[in-house]
Amino acid sequence: MRRTGAWRAATAVIAFAAVSVQAGPPTKIALTGGRIVPVVGPEIEKGTILIEHGKITAVGASVELPFDAMEVDVSGKVLFPGLVNAHDWQGLDIPNENLDIGAALDVYDAIDPSRLFFENSLRDGVTTVHIIQANNCVIGGISRVVRPIGLDVDEMTVRPRAGVKMSASPKGGYDRMTQWAILREAFAELADYRERLAEQRYEEEQKKLKKDVDVGPAEARKRGAELIRPQDYDDAHANLHELSQGRLDAWVYVGAATDVGPAVKFAKENGFFDRVVFVLGPDTFKAVDELKAAGRPVVLDVNLDFRERDPLTGKLSETFVPKVIADAGLTFALLPHPDASLAERYLTYQAARCIREGVARETALAAITINPAKMLGLGDTLGSLEVGKAGNIVVYGGDPLDFNTWVEQVYIDGILAYDRAKDVRIRRLLEEPGAEEKPKEPAGDSAASDQTQQGDKPEAGEGAPDPAKPENKGENKPDSPAPPKPSPGPGDDEASVERASDRADRAESRRRKDNPRSKGGPDA
Repeated sequence: MRRTGAWRAATAVIAFAAVSVQAGPPTKIALTGGRIVPVVGPEIEKGTILIEHGKITAVGASVELPFDAMEVDVSGKVLFPGLVNAHDWQGLDIPNENLDIGAALDVYDAIDPSRLFFENSLRDGVTTVHIIQANNCVIGGISRVVRPIGLDVDEMTVRPRAGVKMSASPKGGYDRMTQWAILREAFAELADYRERLAEQRYEEEQKKLKKDVDVGPAEARKRGAELIRPQDYDDAHANLHELSQGRLDAWVYVGAATDVGPAVKFAKENGFFDRVVFVLGPDTFKAVDELKAAGRPVVLDVNLDFRERDPLTGKLSETFVPKVIADAGLTFALLPHPDASLAERYLTYQAARCIREGVARETALAAITINPAKMLGLGDTLGSLEVGKAGNIVVYGGDPLDFNTWVEQVYIDGILAYDRAKDVRIRRLLEEPGAEEKPKEPAGDSAASDQTQQGDKPEAGEGAPDPAKPENKGENKPDSPAPPKPSPGPGDDEASVERASDRADRAESRRRKDNPRSKGGPDA
């Protein structure tokens, strides 16, 4: 009985150990001792953030920790909300499709989780990316908000069906007349399709009731509109219908100041003005009064400076666009530059430039965190370090806006997703040139090499000359090398080559016989 009980106890311990090894990340984690920049609210010079089951449950200078929380000391570090990239196509295989009307498309089918873009985003402190088609389109597909980590798109997804991409500026090869004709035609065709569908649904319902259609087409469409179900719409019209009903966001590119007025009017006419985000081009800030009157959030161009030359005087002027937008009181988001070789690829650098040019620090920080989160409909869960929000936290080595500061660690939903100390690419990049592994020596030379490295000298008679012997003193010079054997020339036959080789062998034999101190030959 004792042996049986002991065996059961041992089995239980082994089973528990197996479960412990396979267990996931800790359900409770506390980051203690760091400077906290919550973005919303005052900074905490030395505080603690407690995360439980992926959500922030406490933030403060003195937080009582649960007994089972894993504590991570981040003293001397800065804790900052995970950055939010408001608009980027780089997670896709191509920026745009060739279709004019691509509302039936979904970026879900084109996101590649293995792209280096996601790895770099995580390395740069970005924990949320809005993957959306680029600006060279008329009506694009459905966008998606993802984390920059995961084995497949479903695992990465934060919010599916985030919005529809549209452009109020002409795509490549089109002028403004063509662009706007296609836009208007798309929504006019949607209205016609909806009327036909309503009439069809009314007729179907009457047939179910075994009644005749006793009203005209107009009345049938009116009654049938209430009978339309979401699944009744085909793929080509379903998303535009959701957009026109205010149930889907619109991200509208306005590449020039002259496009702002028509874009605002079009959004109001088609029912999605209250859910529109304007993506601005380089000179769109010139329509700042119209943008201010509209009161909708905007995403700025990656190039924050706008330069132009006066056509009359030739004088070059420069405008820092975020300052103009901030002074107008507009909510805006900054974007990283797609060129990885530029400092502008870092959202924190873009924010630092804003502060240098006179934008308030809190405004600049909000432009890379809470503002884009709100634009994406995720302001309640992302963008700041507050109780109830996701545990997306970036640990910086210093102030996030200092260009000499690096991302040390990144937590997503309270799970350590990136650690600079274990970053293989960074380690290889910073590796000293002399740190590279030396080529391995051949196996036959390894023993001699080891003796040489250890400082051991071979004994006399073991393959090394003895300096005590007279024949090995310094006055003796080494033998001249043996003459090379002749090789066949272009006109030689095999017999002549063989005779020449015999003569060379006899000459070598006589040379060794005349010099008895020579070694290594056949006569030695």
